[in-house]
Amino acid sequence: MGDLLLVRHGETEWSRSGQHTSYTDLPLTDNGREQARAVAPLIDADRIQAVFVSPMNRARQTAELAGLKDVRVDADLREWDYGGDEGATTAAIRRDRPGWFLFTDGVAPGPPEHPGESPEEVGARADRMLAKVREALTAGDGDVLLVGHGHFLRVLTARYLGLAPSAGALFQLHTGTLSRLGSEHGRPALASWNVRPGS
Repeated sequence: MGDLLLVRHGETEWSRSGQHTSYTDLPLTDNGREQARAVAPLIDADRIQAVFVSPMNRARQTAELAGLKDVRVDADLREWDYGGDEGATTAAIRRDRPGWFLFTDGVAPGPPEHPGESPEEVGARADRMLAKVREALTAGDGDVLLVGHGHFLRVLTARYLGLAPSAGALFQLHTGTLSRLGSEHGRPALASWNVRPGS
């Protein structure tokens, strides 16, 4: 059975400034487009048997620029719904809620169409996505690749390793990087993380 590869989308204006970005559909910056292109040589395209991509433009642009083909857009790959904290930086949130920490405290309630998600809700969505990944991996010998977002992919990694959603805090993930989740002696393992060309 193959591995699970994770690509975080390239830089946007808000990822550069540290603003929480879930449903705000920002395009990649020039640097973000370069990051996406730079991921391509890190991927062995011949080993990829399935690619799932978040519906957000920043993820779809990244997949396209990285040369990924036959992608399946999947809403379960969207970023953590930040609700009332959309667009805010951690420093700004902590002015009103000292000591706030996304992975344990969740977010402020947002509008009805974007009410926000708790860590447990994001974890449940990650579990759904991992079930689809496992199904795809058992269909062949190749790898499965996901193109998504920083906080969601960190929670998904925690769940892949059998950890609580809050353990996603342990996995810092930069834009335009490739990570690999595999196994060792039949148990889930982190094979590589946050890889960029030349790193």
